[in-house]
Amino acid sequence: MGNFTISTTNAETNPARKIRVVVNGIHAKSGGGLTYIRELVPRLARLDDLEVHLFLHREQFPLFYPIDENIRPHLFDYHQGSLSTLAWEQFAVPVLVREMAADIVFSPANFGPLMARNHIVLLRNAVSVIKVESRFFAKFYWLILGLATLASVLSAKRAIAVSNYAKKDLTFGLLKYLQRKIDVVYHGTSFGRREKTVSAEVNPFVLAVSDIYIQKNFHTLVVAFARVVDRHPDIKLIIAGQVIDNSYMKYIEGIVAGQGLAEKVIFLGRVETEELHRLYRDCRVFVFPSLIETFGNPLLEAMAEGAAITCSNCAAMPEILGDAGLMFDPNKPEDIAEKINTLLADNDLRTTLSERAIERAKSFTWEQTAEQTRKVFQSVIGDREENR
Repeated sequence: MGNFTISTTNAETNPARKIRVVVNGIHAKSGGGLTYIRELVPRLARLDDLEVHLFLHREQFPLFYPIDENIRPHLFDYHQGSLSTLAWEQFAVPVLVREMAADIVFSPANFGPLMARNHIVLLRNAVSVIKVESRFFAKFYWLILGLATLASVLSAKRAIAVSNYAKKDLTFGLLKYLQRKIDVVYHGTSFGRREKTVSAEVNPFVLAVSDIYIQKNFHTLVVAFARVVDRHPDIKLIIAGQVIDNSYMKYIEGIVAGQGLAEKVIFLGRVETEELHRLYRDCRVFVFPSLIETFGNPLLEAMAEGAAITCSNCAAMPEILGDAGLMFDPNKPEDIAEKINTLLADNDLRTTLSERAIERAKSFTWEQTAEQTRKVFQSVIGDREENR
């Protein structure tokens, strides 16, 4: 199976052993999926009743290094093509976890090995992106992901949704029948309030953070920002995030050029965590224009840092932000511009929303996420014991 394993396990030597959990991390390569494993899995591994194993491809290892000493990593060398990865996951993973006598297989993606015993899947990627995507192959990708998600939810022992919106969106109209097997467990954040730097007042900017996909709606934001510059000619828009969809990035760049904003819109690409901290705390306004999000990690990070926030009024955003920011219709550039301009012009409002955001962010912690996830694991083990 192309198995190169750092950690090995003898399932028979400890009859009173902990709950053995295999985290199927082979799909985590960027964005929220990467953050989720980096933040949650070490916290799960530190819980007294869990023994946590992490499955990765060998080429993923640098993304997670250094790995917490409580985690038992297993690295594999299978071919990383889309079909070969899928085949390896569906056929090799169930065999491996059976040999390990794993109690739980947890796939922090929309799908995982359908034949694995006690499989738990995380519902975090909104397949309704297909509604805003017009390109044939992209629509086909989201269709396949939707089918894989549905099959995984139906076959899984349990599912964890990252928001109530995700729970509804990713059950495809079957929520009434699947209600009992799905638990909502919110993400947490390790970000927190810090002092602004002096340059933030000298060089004011609006910040947007997200990897570059069509559902992030940066094309509409750029059109809106042209209206903002009309009223605030010194302001700039900084977009921080890895370019995932190159053709969409070219489309955005064309809009930037067409709006005459080449000197006003700055794309930073992927930035390190410390730089993100600085950007969140120094921005005059944080804007989150996504059309579709099951949670929105950057939104919560900005809240924790005390940014003055305006964001979309759809998907999971109202559920996460509450009354800690201004909301707009993400399909209307004039509404986006109006909310940004309102915040730029009102220092007192920015301060009020900043304080609300910090307070609301305190209710989202990775420690709570770990504890609630453990309870889901325990419920699966309890079901198994009852059925013996």
